[in-house]
Amino acid sequence: MSPLVRIATRTYPPDVGAAPFRLRALARALAGRGCDVEVLTTTGPPTPDDPGVRTRRAPVLRDGDGAVRGYLPYLSFDVPLTARLLTGRRPDVVVHEPPPTTGVVTRLASRLRGIPYVSYLPDVWSQGAVAAGAPRPVLRGVELAEQLALRGAARVLAVTAGMAEEVVRGGVDPDRVRVVGNGVDVEVFRPAPDSTPEVAPEGAFHAVYSGTMSEWQGAGVFVRAFAELVRERPGARLTMVGGGVDVPRLRELARGVPGVELPGTVPPERAAALLARADVALASLVPGTGYDLMSPTKIFAATACGTPVLFAGVGSGADLVRAHDLGQVVAHDPAAVAEALRRSASPSPSRRRELRRFAVAHGSLAAAAERAADAVLEVLR
Repeated sequence: MSPLVRIATRTYPPDVGAAPFRLRALARALAGRGCDVEVLTTTGPPTPDDPGVRTRRAPVLRDGDGAVRGYLPYLSFDVPLTARLLTGRRPDVVVHEPPPTTGVVTRLASRLRGIPYVSYLPDVWSQGAVAAGAPRPVLRGVELAEQLALRGAARVLAVTAGMAEEVVRGGVDPDRVRVVGNGVDVEVFRPAPDSTPEVAPEGAFHAVYSGTMSEWQGAGVFVRAFAELVRERPGARLTMVGGGVDVPRLRELARGVPGVELPGTVPPERAAALLARADVALASLVPGTGYDLMSPTKIFAATACGTPVLFAGVGSGADLVRAHDLGQVVAHDPAAVAEALRRSASPSPSRRRELRRFAVAHGSLAAAAERAADAVLEVLR
């Protein structure tokens, strides 16, 4: 009988975002290695399963944007998850995704059934709680839950080396930590099909932000900077696609600023088309939030489409852009961003090809999923 890998996650396609895409890629990679894969997730529009992958869905509370985000929605997934993990065919290993409460439930159920589990760590939630300004008792609770989940895991899959170092400092055995990287589907995120540059109207300029908009991204810096730029370049446009808790505030901030659009979450193919036609792609992280360890997938999505990046902030994302000459890095400050936008110009075809080569070599989600699958299979062996 093939080994059974069970994945516990509150978000999975047809949900849109880095987490569901990452977990689907892992499920596909494991199925390709001969594993039976079962995903315990939440209800959504009917979606066909991938070969070798079975999804088991249950109702969950969602916020106004349709996301499973916030303490009550998390609990609405985690509490029933306990029973779901304790029933059915006994898996050989369980993989869980944040939040930390899902990790605690996974550890409890795995302990009761004598099953090893793997923690997939795209970010450090205790640091994110600090960034969100959570009360001290909540911060302590998140920190304890996170440590409990990670210290009991047979493997911890970190998406960056900095994140791996952070969890080791938190008490996780370094021999159990694997750096697997992150990325995007480079077959979806790709340059525009025709290579002939369009003749843009005078003053035309298009900047695109694609991805999550939350407190620690601080995407408002782009709206404020664009308000300066559009006075000088009336034909300029700023399109910000995606969801997040900061979207209502950004829409209010953009009120009265010509050329700014916030259409909400769009299918990946639409985001890719926007990025491929953009003059510059935008990414940011607010300094001092603890999310400096993250390397946003926005960078890989942009470069896979052949578009240079303007990164506002510090940390792993800024280091990545600088080290590989992927665009510009500036302070998380409206004046600095506005000046960088003034310097931006439509990339040449050769520049787009160069950026695409980087993304295929370093930002392939399928390659990251294969590394993650290797780590999961280590546990089975």
